[in-house]
Amino acid sequence: MNIQKRTREQIVQRVAQDIPTGSFVNLGIGLPTRVAGYLKPEQEVILHSENGVLGFTALGADEQPDNDLINAGKELVSMLEGGSFMNSADSFDIMRGGHLDICIMGAFQVAINGDLANWHTGASDAVPAVGGAMDLAVGARCVYVCMEHVTKNGEAKIVDELTYPITGKHCVNRIYTDLCVIELKDNQAFVLEMVDGLSFDELRQQTGCKLIDARQVA
Repeated sequence: MNIQKRTREQIVQRVAQDIPTGSFVNLGIGLPTRVAGYLKPEQEVILHSENGVLGFTALGADEQPDNDLINAGKELVSMLEGGSFMNSADSFDIMRGGHLDICIMGAFQVAINGDLANWHTGASDAVPAVGGAMDLAVGARCVYVCMEHVTKNGEAKIVDELTYPITGKHCVNRIYTDLCVIELKDNQAFVLEMVDGLSFDELRQQTGCKLIDARQVA
């Protein structure tokens, strides 16, 4: 059977399914911002962006854009009824003060203990630009990561220990990749689900840490 890897759009769609109703959620720059397009109105999710926007949603296909209304990734968005704007200091108070239920971010690496590396690869030509990632990593009650399971060179991105500069320690709760969903808890990695056509042994070969098949745990 051929492995049915999830596309990037399917990854964020899967993340959106796990966001509890009424959650306050920050979407990190890049792939995570696409989660907004898959949230259902009945989920009543309140989205926050570090540039000072609270209560926004994805811009509709037929909606007239406002060029001044953007998220932290400078992507055009739309406002829900009751949405608000604030200065950066107030926005970072929300991030640092424990007011966000979930933050969804991309990553270069995630360690089995929940350590996150998502702002710098350590390369000499890389431009340091951590932004608000550190504040979100330690301030949100729960951190979800969405990313491809391995690098373009086939190297594992879920590892025993980070080799890239750290963003936050012991902060990642769940990882969504093109191959599986993994829950991190008590320095262990529990596989909650895998894509069709992929065996557990094949998944372990593409992962840099020990995995536990939660589907087999009573």
